[in-house]
Amino acid sequence: MINIHKLSKVYTGKTVLEIDHLYIEKGSNFGLVGNNGAGKTTLFSALLDLIQPTTGYIENNTVKVSESEDWKSRTSAFIDETFLIGYLTAEEYFYFIGELRGQSKADVDTLLFKYDDFFHGEILGQNKYLRDLSKGNQKKVGIIAALIGNPEVIVLDEPFANLDPTTQIRLKKIIKNLAANPEITILVSSHDLMHVTEVCQRIVVLDKGEVVKDLATSQQTLKELEAYFTK
Repeated sequence: MINIHKLSKVYTGKTVLEIDHLYIEKGSNFGLVGNNGAGKTTLFSALLDLIQPTTGYIENNTVKVSESEDWKSRTSAFIDETFLIGYLTAEEYFYFIGELRGQSKADVDTLLFKYDDFFHGEILGQNKYLRDLSKGNQKKVGIIAALIGNPEVIVLDEPFANLDPTTQIRLKKIIKNLAANPEITILVSSHDLMHVTEVCQRIVVLDKGEVVKDLATSQQTLKELEAYFTK
């Protein structure tokens, strides 16, 4: 599904990402972990064609993301609040994303109703612009917007950050439910080792832009990751 080949990114003479080969199978629930500056967001940004790699390429379902836009209709993401439109209310934003992805207002409303408990009464019907919401509530909007239109690939960068414990638990349930669908590939980055081991079947560790571990999640994975990051 996602094929990363001889990918590198260099900024002002410093290599921040260098991955010879990495393949993420369709239907995978893929986790990416690493310390600040490890290259997680850089990798996701290249995957979404937000930045151009210095060398190499990324394919999304055999389509090179830097050469064609054919992958965009089946891929969605939430990286940070820059993906939002601050002068819209949550409802306006959801309907706007729905229109871009060929969904009617009724389709969007059906999806929003499904995730009403995730919003916890703090998003819909508040008559607030997105720019005036808390960081946590902005993240809730961005995550659910990424689910509109039945995407086949969902990319979430640090989705648990800024969320309260109740919402984190609800988000883990959402990700696990999505992962039960073999047609959906989910990529999640996180600093929270416990959360990512709970929701991901495979975890890759980046260190200074390089893959240093590639683990199939098991009962020992959390301990192995903790040992690596405390060595």
